Amino acid sequence: MTAFNDESGTGDALRRALGVNRRRFLSTCTAVAAGAIAAPVLGASPALAQDRGRGHDHDHGRGHVLVPPGKRGIILYTVRDATARDPLASDLPSGFREVFKQLARHGYRQVEFAGYGQHANAPGGANLGTVAGARLLRSWLDDYGLRAQGNHGFIPPSWPLTSADVDTFKLNLEIANILGMDHMGTGGDPTGSAYPADWDVAADKWNALGRIARREGIKLYTHNHDSAYGFLLDGGPLDAQGRTTRSSGIRKLEYFLKATDPKLVWLEMDIFWAHVAQYKFHTYTAHDGSTREKVFDPAGLVARNNKRYPLFHAKDGVVSTTNGMGYDMVPFGTGVIDYTTFFSRVGERNYHNPMVEDDNSPSATDPAQSLREAKISYDNLAALRARRR
Repeated sequence: MTAFNDESGTGDALRRALGVNRRRFLSTCTAVAAGAIAAPVLGASPALAQDRGRGHDHDHGRGHVLVPPGKRGIILYTVRDATARDPLASDLPSGFREVFKQLARHGYRQVEFAGYGQHANAPGGANLGTVAGARLLRSWLDDYGLRAQGNHGFIPPSWPLTSADVDTFKLNLEIANILGMDHMGTGGDPTGSAYPADWDVAADKWNALGRIARREGIKLYTHNHDSAYGFLLDGGPLDAQGRTTRSSGIRKLEYFLKATDPKLVWLEMDIFWAHVAQYKFHTYTAHDGSTREKVFDPAGLVARNNKRYPLFHAKDGVVSTTNGMGYDMVPFGTGVIDYTTFFSRVGERNYHNPMVEDDNSPSATDPAQSLREAKISYDNLAALRARRR
């Protein structure tokens, strides 16, 4: 197979479509075959051109800071082994209070929760998902200068909503308010379906939940994995179950954006999974049976809907052509996803809240790894500067 050839222009086109910078692309992909992932860039849209933001915070002539200090956050799922650690069995930071202290030392100023459970021997006990537990968590956040900015928590499974689910949802909103959150959300997609009717139902449900959240002063957000930026099946011949089998080229979450009320429903883009979607979902079968290409542009979608995306998951990856996703996840700033270009293009740096995440940071053999990699990720997030024109 032919290796990537930057002189031919194929390498640069692929690099731009994948959203990676030139230096990292060349160092990572020299030995990777072009045929394995070159297809997404054929006829790439002009929307993939860089559109760097402007700002006033400059650092030694390197351009302005892309993520201001107060906006540098981490989702606690990244260090879930540390919050779950038994403090009686380890000298490493254990439980929420000690983890907050360590993250603040690293420089973080925001956290996103992934539930409120910790080790039973940690201060406060195993479950802090109560009003009393939230007050304790808030005191620790305040002690270490941290702000809670979201939670991947409870979204009612029922629709129409049951009274029990509404009560639980309202309790979670109360906890979010005690913690000082502007946002509350979930780590899952609104639906796993490929059909517009199911996304219409999901939109109705999320509008209703968003209305409840808005009354409590909270912005409700959903989160994506790669499949949510795949294509809807919204036309063409029907299958044996009477379902449509072809697409108009509309992506699922783009449909959801238009079907939901922008005053009630927000989104958190997981930038890693959005790039996986870019790799996986670049062609579709149109209603007439033809194969058409449509390269996904994550930064372009955010830029067109900027206020709908108050939060990001900032996780990085190195190119892979063997796992079916296009990337293997690595600590932030050690991969090839070009976050300088992404954050420059979306702008609104004082609005967006990037949360560092690495699903793979916890290690069964290296108990200090997740907090150590959290420091690496923070330093790389803080180092991002807009390129000088």
